[in-house]
Amino acid sequence: MEALAERLSHLDSHLQGSIRVVAFYDTLMRRRVDLPALARASAGLASCVAGIRLHGTGEVIRFAPDGQPAPAAPVPVAPALAAGAESASGTASITLDEEEIGTVWLERPGPPGPLDDILLDRLALAAAAVVERYGPARTTMADPALVELAVSADSDDASRARALRLLGFPADQPVRVAAVRSRLPLDRLGALVCPARPVKAAALADVGVILAGTIDPAAFPAGVRAGVGAAAGPHRSWQQARTALRFTTAREPVVHHDGLGALALLAGIPRDVARENTDVAAIGRLAGNPEDLDTLDAYCAAGSLRRAADLLHLHHSSVARRLQHIGSALGFDVSQPTGLTRATLALTTWRLLGD
Repeated sequence: MEALAERLSHLDSHLQGSIRVVAFYDTLMRRRVDLPALARASAGLASCVAGIRLHGTGEVIRFAPDGQPAPAAPVPVAPALAAGAESASGTASITLDEEEIGTVWLERPGPPGPLDDILLDRLALAAAAVVERYGPARTTMADPALVELAVSADSDDASRARALRLLGFPADQPVRVAAVRSRLPLDRLGALVCPARPVKAAALADVGVILAGTIDPAAFPAGVRAGVGAAAGPHRSWQQARTALRFTTAREPVVHHDGLGALALLAGIPRDVARENTDVAAIGRLAGNPEDLDTLDAYCAAGSLRRAADLLHLHHSSVARRLQHIGSALGFDVSQPTGLTRATLALTTWRLLGD
């Protein structure tokens, strides 16, 4: 409202009209109208076709100023308004919980009217309020407390089932969980890895949580670290996802818990025990030289000298010299099968420490 008042203060010549627009939508909200009634009233106020579209459901509502549903629009020229207005004179986003859930627009034959911006702002705000009140909101972002209740191992079955129901997950379907660290908004990630609904997301501490019926690990974009749980129950899947997230690296940014196998056991080693291991301590000293650490990482990931050279874009003889130097620093020959196993386990354990 403060932002709206600031905008109104700069519209001296149209201030009275702007106030009437605000009052008009306030009255509609007090009457608890639904989306069709909101679109119908907006079309009458604007004296042109008004439209509302919800992204989650694909529902499109268009009314003409005479109060009748507008005829089906021809193929739209604006891709963002697919199945909506073919010649929108103005648009505004419907936002709920900081997520865009739809669009409103006016289809004025001529140029936009002087009060169209105010009208569209109020129409978008009113549409968000209606969706929040009556549903279906179909937002991806969810209440973090509700998500935590669904994934916490401390929740009882009844509380967890109720939380999942409130989040929109059917009782008879499995729920998978991903733990992510990303600069991308969680709602965008959720839409990418689970295009089909339902999918919910929230941030718990410094880790993002995505809950969905199915999660496609290959759909995570570059720059995202993600661990994907395998269990059908959300609390077990969340534990697995957090464990898998700890195993992610720049070379392998997305890890599925199923793919860890016996390596997952390393996550249960007490930190003080891991630090006291001589191989792990040697990796910690080696980490002072990023080039050596990257070479060892590529060799452990590739499993052979030539494949490691391909990963590093180096000649295999150069990689061999580096590995000989690394072996001397570690105290064992990494080119031998046993040495490769020791190096892989030590490097993985050192990463799990997060030091």
